[in-house]
Formats: sequence, structure tokens, C-alpha cells
Amino acid sequence: MLTVKGAVGLLPLSVKQKLKQNAQLTELYSRSLQRSGLFYGFPSKKKRMAMYKHYLKLQDRALSDKYENLSESNKEKINVVVVGTDFLATTQKDLQRYLSQIKKVFVVGKVTASQYEDVESVASLSEALGACDSSHSTLFIKSGDTLSKFALNEFIAVAKQTDIAYCDTDEKNQKGVLTSPKFLPDWNPDLQLSTAYINTGVLISPEISDVLAVNNVSTIAQLVTTAWQKQSTVTISHIPYTLVHSENSVKREQNELLSISDDLNSQGSAVSSFSKHQKVNCVLWKTLNEPLVSLIIPTKNGKELVKACIDSIREKTIYKNYEILLIDNGSDEDASIRYFETLAELPEVRVLNYPGPFNYSAINNFGVKHAKGEVVGLINNDIEVISPDWLTYMAGHVMREDIGCVGAKLLYSDGRIQHAGVVLGYGGGAGHAHKYFPRYHPGYLKRLAATQNYSAVTAACLLVKRSHFGAVGGLDEENLAVAFNDVDFCLRVRELGVRNLYCAEAELYHHESVSRGLDISPEKAARFNRELEYLQTKWSHVIKHDPAYNPNLTLKRENFALKTKEEQSVLLASY
Repeated sequence: MLTVKGAVGLLPLSVKQKLKQNAQLTELYSRSLQRSGLFYGFPSKKKRMAMYKHYLKLQDRALSDKYENLSESNKEKINVVVVGTDFLATTQKDLQRYLSQIKKVFVVGKVTASQYEDVESVASLSEALGACDSSHSTLFIKSGDTLSKFALNEFIAVAKQTDIAYCDTDEKNQKGVLTSPKFLPDWNPDLQLSTAYINTGVLISPEISDVLAVNNVSTIAQLVTTAWQKQSTVTISHIPYTLVHSENSVKREQNELLSISDDLNSQGSAVSSFSKHQKVNCVLWKTLNEPLVSLIIPTKNGKELVKACIDSIREKTIYKNYEILLIDNGSDEDASIRYFETLAELPEVRVLNYPGPFNYSAINNFGVKHAKGEVVGLINNDIEVISPDWLTYMAGHVMREDIGCVGAKLLYSDGRIQHAGVVLGYGGGAGHAHKYFPRYHPGYLKRLAATQNYSAVTAACLLVKRSHFGAVGGLDEENLAVAFNDVDFCLRVRELGVRNLYCAEAELYHHESVSRGLDISPEKAARFNRELEYLQTKWSHVIKHDPAYNPNLTLKRENFALKTKEEQSVLLASY
């Protein structure tokens, strides 16, 4: 792969640009680089396997310390439902190890021969839910799945505290080696809708089983989404251990996605389509009407940037019910001033003057006070529209009752990812998920390609209801004039009881910091450090554990790689 990478580097720029326009070729190349350990500091396959092997030793040690001395008399029982029969023998053989902890096993599908004495064959998941002993929780797995040694102990322990629990998973290769760990985030409703990321290793409490039994559900992923939609108070908990070892099946994964997509389409509130290329559901939420969106663009001079930004909005955006508020923060270049005067003549554009030193928070708060829209959009002057339906998707999301801030997929000028959601903890503060990944790369567990919930999104392109903006008092002008104001704002909006969201379908360029340059002066560095310290103090609990991330993934790079051996030891010692 080093030879291939070197050869690509020798190609003429025009040829490389043409090759980059081929989405499938670009994705294949970037994924090959990642597998070879040549991609954004991502470790090689050999190193990843060694790191995961080390992780499993630490996990086994941690769980052994919790449960090794548990007497047989203290072991509670659990129902197990196995979905499908394709690899049933493997699962049945594995379950023999846990007879003392299993009340009964149900298999969804026709069972011709069984290695387990107390197995009941049922026709559907709904039938299994109705047949389960209502005094015990039920674990749902797929045929071919096997369990880690203390999996049932951990599920039973968590069952007392939640309605639904799910765990991280991995795969067993042809040599029987555990590989490809899937380290999942905490409950992430919109990620579930777009990727069905929870699709095995799911524990359902008896109370929720009764609710689900009357619904026609066909997949485990659908069980989870149905419970969330039907029971507003349902609690869904995540166990950050790889407790289930699964068979890799693309067909079964697609069936999980399609079951969720069909549900959404039947409900009428959204249009869901399955992307065959990215293997995710793209969900367009309907609005009763097109709310007016006020797009607020701060600038000082920057004629060419502003022109590219506003021209792209006006020429490419399908969604038409918007106004543009250009906030001029003391422009002093004649060309920019004259251009802004011509912009002010356009019916959908207003130019407002904001004198004084640069304070990003204050400028945007000023803009929102003058906005007429039900929705406000914070837009940097170096943003340029790529996808014509960006505002259609984002407005659909932001008008949902349970959604707060909505961010977009932002690209650097060369097509690499600049922003695809904010993760708390990167760099000790906050950073951008999948930063520097290629545009068409699916990301870790398809999370770059999938719309989902993040704790925060960047205000370089952010939509929020004006009512939510006002409810939290806008951006923090006093403590966060330049950096981290968007992160702080999103976290305060989240405290209103709504979710923030990264919209993968909304793609725009962000020619980052072109207008102001880099913060490298001593004054700016000092200010940045003050604002970072403020964020770290105020939001230490989220930085310690961002629910949109996984504690087993590194915070040293923004690439979703497994923690290093040193990081793993520190983490598991804290469990």
C-alpha cells in the first residue's frame, strides 16, 4: 500500500483531481489506506488486533473480579430469544455453558433439531415477547451469536436499573479469533434510525415486553425503535463491554435497516430511503409548512468569501423561505463596502452594522435579535453550499419537537471532512468527529455517512429554533467570545430536554478561518486557553464521558480508533 500511495502522489494534480471525483474509487482508496495503517494515524490491522486482544484481557479481568465468586444460588435467570436459524447450532452449543442462568430459550424460526432441551420455536419476535416468562428479562441475540463468559451476569445486573440494555459487540473470524469490535455510543435515537446500530445483544425488561408484544416487529433493531417511539419514558442503557460475538451478515444488516425505514414511511412524518452506496437510511422529516429561516452571516470585509457564500445559497438552495442577515463588523475595504451596499438591495438580504471588536457570540446574538424567522441559522462567511437540499433536510430536523441544534457535514476546500459532529474530550476540550477523513468515507460504523445525535455541532453552519436560542440566552458573550461558544450553546440547549443532531445529508464547504487567519498570536493563544479552561470547568462531566462517543475509543485523535494499551489500562481500572 505504501507503493500505491507513493505512485498516487506522483500523478499530475489534474489527474488526481479527476480521480477524486469518482466517489467509489475515492472511498476504496481511503479505506485501503486505513486498513494499512496509513490513514490519519489509524493503526494497522495487525496493530489493531494486538490492541483489541489486550483490551479483551483487561475486560475479562474486570468482569471476572465482579462475578467470578458469585455462587450458583445467587445467579438469577433470564429468557433468551434467538432470531433466525442460519447459524443456530453455533449459538445453541454456546448457550449450554449458561444453563443455570437461562429460564427458557425461544428461537424465531423453524427448529428441526435442538441441542437444548427447553427450546420453543416461535414464528415471530412478537410471539416470543408474548410467550416469555413475565417475571424475567429477555435477552435478544441472533443465530450464530455467542456470548462472553460473564455476559449474562452483566446483563442481569443492569436489568434492575433500566428498561432496555444493549452492549458492544465484535466478530469471530474463520480462525475463531475475535476481531472488528463495534464500540457503540450511548442511546442515540437518530443513529438507530439511520444505521440500526443496536441490532443484537439487547435486553428487554418484562414491562417493556408487554408493550412490544402487541406490535408487529420483525427485527431486533425494530424492537428498540418501537419501544422508544411507543413508550416516552423508556430508559435505554449501554454496557460498554463486548459481550456478544456475532456472525457478519450484510443481508441481515440490511433487513434491520429496511424494517426501520418501512416503519418511518408508514408513520407519515418522514420519508426514509435506503442508500445502497453508504448502506444507511436517509430520513427527510416533513414540516407542516416551510418555516422562515433567518441565516445570520457575520463578516469583516471578505468580499470574495461573502459573495461565494451568498451566491451559493441563492443559486443552489432548493428551500426558498429564508432571509439573509449579513452582520458587518467594521468593514474598511472599499470593495467590500460597495458590494455589501448592492447586497442590501436584494429583497431577501439585510445588511446590519455591528461596530466594535470581534466577538463572535455578541455578533450572532445581535443578529438573532433582528431575525424574523422561526428558525435561525448561524452561518460563517466562508461557507459554500454543495448539496441543494441542505436546508430542506436541516429545517425538517430542527422543526421536530425533540431536536435542538442541527449541524451539517462541512468539508475543507480539498474535500476532506472539517466537521461531522463535535465530540467532547478530544484534546481535553472538544474536537470534530472524523476530521480529515475523505468526503465519501463511511466513517467508523458508518457514523460519518449517517445522520445522528451528537452532544454538540459547530456554529459554522447551525440551525436552531429561535425559541430555543432565547430560552438559553443565546451565545455566551462574556466568557466565550471566540472559541467553544457553539459547544457551550449546544450543551445548554440539550439541557432543555432536546437532542442535538448532525445532518449527514447537508453538505457544504467550510473554507475555515480564511477570513480571520489562524489564532497564533500570544494574545489569541491566551484567550483560547482561557476559553478552553472555562469549557473544561463548566462541562467537565460531559468531557469525562460524552454519551455520543464510547469510552473504549481514543481521545488522542479524532478518528474513532481503539484506545492505546496505556489508555485502556487507565480506563478499565476506573470501572
